[in-house]
Amino acid sequence: MERSRRTIITVLGLTQIMAWGSTYYLPAVIAPKVAADTGWPLPWVVGGLSLGLLVAGLISPRVGSSIERHGGRNVLAFSAGCIGIGQIGLAASPNLAAYIAAWLVVGLGMGAGLYDAAFATLGRLYGHSARSAITTLSLFGGFASTFCWPISAFLMGETGWRGTCLVYASVQLFFALPLYLGMLPRRAPLPSVTDRPGKEQVGTPVQPAAVPIMVVLAATLTLAAVISSTVSVHLLTILQASGMALAAAVGLGALVGPAQVSARAVEMIIARYHHPIWTKFASVSFVAIGIGALWVAVPVVPVALAFYGAGIGLETIARGTLPLALFGPSGYARLMGRLAMPSLIAQAAAPSVGALLLEHVGAHGTLAALAGLALLNVGLACSLGWLIFRRRTLERYRRSDAL
Repeated sequence: MERSRRTIITVLGLTQIMAWGSTYYLPAVIAPKVAADTGWPLPWVVGGLSLGLLVAGLISPRVGSSIERHGGRNVLAFSAGCIGIGQIGLAASPNLAAYIAAWLVVGLGMGAGLYDAAFATLGRLYGHSARSAITTLSLFGGFASTFCWPISAFLMGETGWRGTCLVYASVQLFFALPLYLGMLPRRAPLPSVTDRPGKEQVGTPVQPAAVPIMVVLAATLTLAAVISSTVSVHLLTILQASGMALAAAVGLGALVGPAQVSARAVEMIIARYHHPIWTKFASVSFVAIGIGALWVAVPVVPVALAFYGAGIGLETIARGTLPLALFGPSGYARLMGRLAMPSLIAQAAAPSVGALLLEHVGAHGTLAALAGLALLNVGLACSLGWLIFRRRTLERYRRSDAL
């Protein structure tokens, strides 16, 4: 039986919340307890996630190619299986080596099941009309930390960190996996040749003329991932360095999540009226304003964090919708896999680089570096916009000459 669009988006939304909550957002809650219970060095405990992200980046091109050929059902089911098995490995790990090995398995699941794979699945299912579905899915994902951090903290108190991992393994193996297999189409239809957005469809990403746009697009997405990954790990440390108490830093840091969701909700309402490049412009601008305000020590910290949160919230949408608008549904899943590779590898390295910056130049110097990267990303987004405008202008000239 064919599932409705709303049903499929809901399934992917719920499973995205669980996938992010049981992988990317998990160490923030359990890592200190893991280190305290086992005596393993905290950097290595947290570093398991970085190694998992590295694995995710390395496999992402193959993930995209598989979704392009067969649709996302089996790939996402594979993701749930890997995350579940990896969580069992974490819970049972007798030593640090086994713990790291379990994170590598979790990394396979992250590469096959987080945003890029889910966006690729929607693009494969709905072609160019997937833009609204991607925006809605990102709205679901924005609640991952809001829902899962309290749940993880509760489970930690009731069952310990090993029991928490086993609960998340059960969720993946007995809830997410059956949902993927039972609710997603067995084979997604190939995009129709009539599913083209007219002026915005210019062929597939393998065309030589598209290479400069692809390079700049990959660069700006990767730079955005570096900034968000660094800030997400070190924000509390940066805020406390200014003399703020931990409780106050946690309270202010919690503003980032609602800002993400709010920006995505606004984008969902107005998306039909503009090209996704404008979403990208807004994203990089808001991030630059937010980090810049923190760097110059603007007294209204909540406003700075709200701008930053709105920016990274919009970045997730631009990440999924901009490649679709630029290159169309043909080859979209494969392209998403390729774009994910540098971003995920950069995310794996960014927290460690951020820690080195904090150690050597302090919080103010780290913010200065992040502000510089944010401004560079504004420049990259402007360059991307110029390349898009130039390509569309050349196409109009070609069409007029042909007439």
